[in-house]
Amino acid sequence: MTARISRRAMLAGFAASAGAALLAACGGETAATTAPAVATRGVTTAPPANATAAPAATTGAAAATTGSTIAGATTAPATSGSAAAGAVRLSGTVKVGTKDFTEEFIVGQMYKLLLEQAGAKVDYKQNLGGTPICQAAMEKGDIDLYPEYTGTGLVTILKLPANSDPKMVFDTVSREYKTKYNFVWLDAAPMNNTQALAMTMAASTKFGVTSISQLAAKAGELTMVGPAEFQEREDGLPGIQKAYGMFKLKSYRAVAAALKYQALREGQADVAVAYGTDGEIAADKLIVLQDDKKLFPVYQIAPVVRQQALDATPGIRQVLNTVAPLLTDDVMRTLNFQVDGMKQEPADVAKTFLTMRGLLK
Repeated sequence: MTARISRRAMLAGFAASAGAALLAACGGETAATTAPAVATRGVTTAPPANATAAPAATTGAAAATTGSTIAGATTAPATSGSAAAGAVRLSGTVKVGTKDFTEEFIVGQMYKLLLEQAGAKVDYKQNLGGTPICQAAMEKGDIDLYPEYTGTGLVTILKLPANSDPKMVFDTVSREYKTKYNFVWLDAAPMNNTQALAMTMAASTKFGVTSISQLAAKAGELTMVGPAEFQEREDGLPGIQKAYGMFKLKSYRAVAAALKYQALREGQADVAVAYGTDGEIAADKLIVLQDDKKLFPVYQIAPVVRQQALDATPGIRQVLNTVAPLLTDDVMRTLNFQVDGMKQEPADVAKTFLTMRGLLK
């Protein structure tokens, strides 16, 4: 009973801070209490898709001095994005898809709402599946665009080595996607949903593990839980073994994304494959292991759009680029937790955020 009450109190406290963080994100007063940031993650901003625009500063502070401040990350003012979005009128149908997890649902709903407000009819296909399925749907023309991550494009689609330099990754995927597939990357958000490995504070202390190097040394004692594809990805177990030395886990349990943190809390696993903007990192006070050899590439989210769709509806770029600078690490952790922890619908979370931020009327 004691543990259950403690868990409820913790979630209630995080829910309050999540609401305060969202208020700050939407142009209100800066929250006095926000979800704690993870020390091992930096906040980086993406270079713009338009090659003639100057790259954003890595902290965002130099580029946006008039926006709201969220846990040290500066966002663009709501009025400028709202005016830009309102100036564009679209027609015809745009086919929007998403992958199969919470953050994709939220961002996909943002794209849908903004395109609809501009006048487009949106054929929305949520929860298509993993990266290969969405890529195939794009190649067939079954969808026109979906939210993708720069690191995933680099490693999973292009089969190139992992890289942690945001500009280099963005420039590479932009160039190669255009050449190979005639797809265009629009502006990437400053958030970095990089892959990570997380442990509870108790497990981290028990095994003396705070970095991936230390994890590699203790691997034989540890059970890891995560998605099935992590066992095959170049930035998954094969990449860890290549960067940190060969090791063999006690076991790896492939589970659905919704179950991995439950497995940590219940002691069924010692380490979980995490993502940098997961709301549970702050809610469960998890320790994110230091990637001391910088294996994991940067994962900034952006719309990937078929060139044919941009030719047919040129305003897609302007409409969707308005939301990109608003999606910071702390904002996405807050929005993700509202769905995963507070059980709100992704469409409602997306609509509330866009409305409060001035992008949706």
